[in-house]
Amino acid sequence: MEKLSNLPGFSLRQLWYFVAAAEEGTISAAASRLHVSQSAVSLALGELERALKVQLCVRRKAHGITLTPSGTQVLQQARALLRQAEELAETNAGDSADLAGRLALGCYLTLAPTVLPRLLHGFGGRHPRVTIDFTEGTQDALQRLLLAGELDLAVLYDMEVLPEIAQVELYHRRPHVLLPADHRLAGQPEVALHDLADEPMVLLDAPPSSHHTLRLCTDAGVKPVVRHRTSSFETARALVGRGLGYAMLIQRPANDRTYEGLPVVYKSISELSGYAVSVLLAWPRHTRLTRRSAEFVAYCQDVFAGEDS
Repeated sequence: MEKLSNLPGFSLRQLWYFVAAAEEGTISAAASRLHVSQSAVSLALGELERALKVQLCVRRKAHGITLTPSGTQVLQQARALLRQAEELAETNAGDSADLAGRLALGCYLTLAPTVLPRLLHGFGGRHPRVTIDFTEGTQDALQRLLLAGELDLAVLYDMEVLPEIAQVELYHRRPHVLLPADHRLAGQPEVALHDLADEPMVLLDAPPSSHHTLRLCTDAGVKPVVRHRTSSFETARALVGRGLGYAMLIQRPANDRTYEGLPVVYKSISELSGYAVSVLLAWPRHTRLTRRSAEFVAYCQDVFAGEDS
């Protein structure tokens, strides 16, 4: 085994204070979060910079702190070290210790309304000392946050997933067409994209959903007439309810009415019979899951077992 030649000149507490300051953006906000004085945070940052022999941030009284390029790199490494230290503490605490602490969870925009409430409520009831902070975003943004160490886990679609991302499959969803209830095809058991080719489309423009939708149309030999674009799942439903076009979606809420109370109908797509998209729980491939994250992965697999549609 390789022997340590010397101890590092910095402490985990200094790294902890640095991460808090970087995430909060100001010394005062970091101090408030850590329940320490501003001078304690400022002192820790100065000591850490001297130990590493590099400037980590630029401090401006009226504008908080801005990370230097070196500071950005150290931030990612500091998060990894703090997670490893936490994992060491959890491992030696044994299985009898209650899970506690913070779990940073990301969720793709359109999945969030139907996935997050159930997971937060169920896992929170099982492990009340774990605080789940969640972030909603597009697939590319969430993957960047995972790789930067700002998220522990993220719920994503199996679309354009980076090779640096590890994953487990939770369930499948089939794409469908959303129509206003009075549409000429509303009474059909399923519809063909070719039958909608000349009608306006409302495109859910939240990557990678938009890329995926347009690719499916191309594969079916249809060039859609995109009339409206929106990054909001509910806005897309509202526009369809008003008869302003049809939409292709994957996620389906239980309520078949828009906020205005206008009815909409969901129809399977004849050209896509048998096709489905996987919903994943993902994390950085280079990161070993903490006990808290591993428990959350197992919980999600249990919750969504057999829930394909």
